[in-house]
Amino acid sequence: MGGVGTVVVVVLLATAISAFANDPDMLQDVCVADHTSEILVNGFPCKSMSNVTAEDFFFTGISKPGKINNLLGSKVTGANVKGIPGLNTLGVSMARVDFGPYGLNPPHIHPRATEIIFVLEGELYVGFITTSNKFISKFIKAGEVFVFPKGLAHFQKNTSKKQTSVIAAFNSQFPGAQQFVASLFTSTPPVPNLVLAQSLNIDLHEAEAIRVGLN
Repeated sequence: MGGVGTVVVVVLLATAISAFANDPDMLQDVCVADHTSEILVNGFPCKSMSNVTAEDFFFTGISKPGKINNLLGSKVTGANVKGIPGLNTLGVSMARVDFGPYGLNPPHIHPRATEIIFVLEGELYVGFITTSNKFISKFIKAGEVFVFPKGLAHFQKNTSKKQTSVIAAFNSQFPGAQQFVASLFTSTPPVPNLVLAQSLNIDLHEAEAIRVGLN
């Protein structure tokens, strides 16, 4: 095969690989999630268009501050495909995070999405950690925006005694969230204390005390 032919084949292969490595384009106008279906797919099956209504694309859950009733002093209210069936296959979602005085949204990741937040009121100290262990942080206030890259550990901390709220947007209909401490100490079945103790450089009694405190 000549040089030109080789180049053409390489370009076609690269294009094909790139196409398969990305989510496919939608093949219909909408695919409203059918949460009653028992069929398991990557996402949710579509319900019949004859049953689609405006309510499938409507949500009021983040119009008001969420009720904070935990030790962390924060409340996350998701606006994703679970609450808005019309988001199915659209690749976007939102959330509202409300913070009480000195509240914390603890270190966590979103395995399926990049996150961008807009501060509605108050001020936050935010940060994320890269895979090379570089810590990037900043104080942000009302009207400002900050981005957390997909899959990287990040947090938000209210640094004042005033109420603080943010709106977050994600490039996934269901970004998922995994808090590190909760995942380690409240899993089912539990991660053995000997693993936790050695990983965190604490003794077995301390590991058990943390587990009891979180459950």
